[in-house]
Amino acid sequence: MMIELGHFALILALWVAVVQMVVPAMGVRMRDERMMTLAVPAALTQVVLLLVAFMALTQAYVTSDFSVLNVAENSHSTKPLIYKISGVWGNHEGSMLLWVLILALFGAAVAVFGNNLPETLKARVLSVQAAISVAFCLFIVFTSNPFERLDPAPIDGNGLNPILQDPALAFHPPFLYAGYVGFSMAFSFAIAALIEGRMDAAWARWVRPWTLAAWMCLTIGIAMGSWWAYYELGWGGWWFWDPVENASFMPWLSGTALLHTALVMEKRDALKVWTVLLAILTFSLSLMGTFLVRSGVLSSVHAFAVDPARGSFILAIMVLFTGGGLALFAARAGSLRQGGLFAPISREGSLVLNNVLLTVATATVLVGTLNPLAAEALGYKMSVGAPYFNMTFVPLMIPLLLAVPYGPLLAWKRGDIAGASQRLFAAMIIAVAGAVVTLAVASDGPLLGPLGVGLGLWVMAGAVIDPLSRARVGAVASDELVRRLRSLPRSAWGTALAHFGLGLAVVGIAATSGYKSERILVMKPGDRVEIAGYELAFAGAAPGSGPNYTEQVGRFDVMRGGRTVTSLAPAKRLYDAPPMPTTESGIHNSWRGDLYVVLGDPQADGGWTVRLYFHPFVRFIWIGALIMFIGGGVSLLDRRLRVGAPQRAKPRSGAVPAE
Repeated sequence: MMIELGHFALILALWVAVVQMVVPAMGVRMRDERMMTLAVPAALTQVVLLLVAFMALTQAYVTSDFSVLNVAENSHSTKPLIYKISGVWGNHEGSMLLWVLILALFGAAVAVFGNNLPETLKARVLSVQAAISVAFCLFIVFTSNPFERLDPAPIDGNGLNPILQDPALAFHPPFLYAGYVGFSMAFSFAIAALIEGRMDAAWARWVRPWTLAAWMCLTIGIAMGSWWAYYELGWGGWWFWDPVENASFMPWLSGTALLHTALVMEKRDALKVWTVLLAILTFSLSLMGTFLVRSGVLSSVHAFAVDPARGSFILAIMVLFTGGGLALFAARAGSLRQGGLFAPISREGSLVLNNVLLTVATATVLVGTLNPLAAEALGYKMSVGAPYFNMTFVPLMIPLLLAVPYGPLLAWKRGDIAGASQRLFAAMIIAVAGAVVTLAVASDGPLLGPLGVGLGLWVMAGAVIDPLSRARVGAVASDELVRRLRSLPRSAWGTALAHFGLGLAVVGIAATSGYKSERILVMKPGDRVEIAGYELAFAGAAPGSGPNYTEQVGRFDVMRGGRTVTSLAPAKRLYDAPPMPTTESGIHNSWRGDLYVVLGDPQADGGWTVRLYFHPFVRFIWIGALIMFIGGGVSLLDRRLRVGAPQRAKPRSGAVPAE
């Protein structure tokens, strides 16, 4: 009964979305306030109905209702509860239901918290958001129905892909989808503003919190995915330039550029055309990521293996909204009034440089991701891997990181680069010292290693100097300094935290990429091996079992300086349903980095293949991403991001003032 209720709720949500798409837009044209205000209850009703549908599917997973095809294909009665729940979105149909639920949640949030928006703009935004929801609800209902019944019902299910049975995968997809889908709000605001012909600083202030929330979710979602791949897949790396990884990274780069250009538009009423174009392109890249994952054109551990017909439907959605958005932009861009002028050396100028570098970097990732697909469509094979991205993406990041600390220290309209450099002198000393020490300690590594560490320290030190400079450290008494620091706006603290997290992540990337150690060998019980100052003694492997798997668990005693540090237990697992082997790595972390051990296949002579890695400071990457996420949250708490233009007085009659 619950499944039928969920299916009915999904179909009803589709019709509510149709009403939300059509009626408020007609209300704006007819100047009918009652029709416009219908957008709010429609948005709230839609999210309630989709929540009912999602909970119905979740209940089927929790109770192991194998009469539902989706549950039978992706769950098993012996799975732990957390993986039954995460299995709801661990497949194509369930994940699309979560996708459209998050889409509706963002629309409902605008309906509830967007009281300061002009009525016409709010109606149009919710109408555009509903149009996206209509498209994806149609996709789910006609091609990806999660409520399809199976008769007769099997005794048990096929089970969830074992590599997805991990705690990180319970949280990674929802955050990632919230990032993907959250950029739909920037798209909806952009399309609504183009239709309305209103594009000003107030619009930028309205759109920035939704963009920031999406950017935060995508940041932490990508970081969780990287961490999961690092310890679960046993490949010994944190990023592989996998096409599906790139599909999430591109909207993150574009969304970062959008955040910065929206700030220029809010403060200086400038870069309007660029801001609107970025809003359209960022969501378009999110749609592209959805297409790549679900079209069957990619072979990846991250991709859903689905039929091309579904991919064609998503491609049609992408063409409709991307093509329609760009066509409307082309028609209206010429009428957008340009904002104030500014000198190249200014805060606006630094943010423009930021935008140019991020956009070009996005384009390089896009080319590297799509080229193999285009080549395959033409009948020949092409492989684009890390060397291409290292040669194209990394050089763009060097000037970007050099410019990051300057931006907050330059004045609007016309800045003083000499004065900013003087305030950043301490950061320069720290960066140079860090690079020199790195070169001295690890002289046999690549030259980009010390450069990367120095750049990361430069960004981190610049982030610390920014609030201290605003509070005039050294020029005021200590009690006045504390008062000034406490009175700084939260967005300033959020920016400093985000930049500090970026610098910390860069240090981790440079250190682990430039100075990692690796050994692959066959070990028998009693053998010893050294790596990165550690000595590992292999004590052998023994069988074990879990709730739905059997395993062979190796034991390695880890010593350093003759003293036992820890024991590691990497394993080779074989899951019951579906029967699939996985690798569980053994990891010892310290302030120096991670010692990473992977147990391979048994050999005929009684030995085991063993892979050993040492990744210096690798955890700085994920700690940095977490700090960036926290920085975004601090900025989001800034009261100025919750206050838009004053509300207009309501007219006495039902008429709406002319636009």
